[in-house]
Amino acid sequence: MTQPTQRILILGGGFGGLYTALRLSQLPWESQQKPEIVLVDQSDRFLFSPLLYELLTGELQTWEIAPPFAELLQGTGVRFYQAVVSGIDTDQQRVQLQDGPEIAYDRLVLALGGETPLDMVPGATSYALPFRTINDAYRLEQRLQILEESEADKIRIAIVGAGYSGVELACKLADRLGEKARLRLIEITDQILRTSPEFNREAAKKALEARGVFTDLETKVESIGADTISLEYKNQIDTIPVDLVIWTVGTQVAPVVKNLPFKQNQRHQITTTPTLQVLDHPEIFALGDLADCRDAEEQQIPATAQAAFQQADYTAWNIWASLSDRPLLPFRYQKLGEMLALGTDNATLTGLGVKLDGSLGYVARRLAYLYRMPTLEHQLKVGFNWLVRPIIETLSQSI
Repeated sequence: MTQPTQRILILGGGFGGLYTALRLSQLPWESQQKPEIVLVDQSDRFLFSPLLYELLTGELQTWEIAPPFAELLQGTGVRFYQAVVSGIDTDQQRVQLQDGPEIAYDRLVLALGGETPLDMVPGATSYALPFRTINDAYRLEQRLQILEESEADKIRIAIVGAGYSGVELACKLADRLGEKARLRLIEITDQILRTSPEFNREAAKKALEARGVFTDLETKVESIGADTISLEYKNQIDTIPVDLVIWTVGTQVAPVVKNLPFKQNQRHQITTTPTLQVLDHPEIFALGDLADCRDAEEQQIPATAQAAFQQADYTAWNIWASLSDRPLLPFRYQKLGEMLALGTDNATLTGLGVKLDGSLGYVARRLAYLYRMPTLEHQLKVGFNWLVRPIIETLSQSI
């Protein structure tokens, strides 16, 4: 009698979810053992989020950084559903999709990523724009175009948060807007890029200064209005006129994850074992932004694309091992360094004994991200375009 086909259900198609699905499809399953692999995401496209900033400057196009799942999964045997996850029943091992079917699973991968919390200060939900998804980038692009076409001689933008996202956005927007830009970077702590290597932080400071970006350190956002932002510095509140507020601070897990009956930390991230399994639920794996994970060396794993990219490999292997009676591997996180885009044709890179900035850092960052793109076919298409596009642009300018 043949065994029923096992089903692996992966929720979330970011670095954690998509790369787990792709890796699972490549592992050496015995023909009668190969499970059904199902990937669910609310978008129809994967987003290579570290390159999202390049959309705003026209350096990259949507198809390069946000290819459709249908294209990436072609020929892999992975089934894709575009849907919102509305409920997870861990007792019955079933997941309910909003306006869609209920799907049973034998192994579940939780990789739903995080959301930007806009309810931290009054007015943020109504007037601030997050910058995390492709739709966020489109909304920001629309607002920028309206401001650029207006009669105003200055475009006043406040960016809340001087972490990676805030700093990269400030530099890219300064390069795009040029002389019209009046950019203000607001940070509640006493320095930008608190967790960055010193080399990257110093390069970022220079890039911000060169672009005239004003940095407010030790400053708290009190409230945001339709065209103002109120800031508190040393117990004094100033209300400043702005055309646009971009919110880059914080990450929260989706409500569907908060409600799960698992051990969670204060931020509602799910506690996992070093094999990336949920405590007391070995059939469920969690990775990326929603996981509170320590690896085999007791390192706390950061909520970054780089970490999710590495976790995906281990998650796929451990699911395969658990279904084929092999030992599971504890996750070992490799710090591969850190890269930051600091405007057009400028980036900084620190890691594995290498320190680069300027145009050399920019090229190295591009090549590193090209290597990490999800499929060889997509890597080749994007790489070819990066080689050919400058030649076509040069020729068109000379004609």
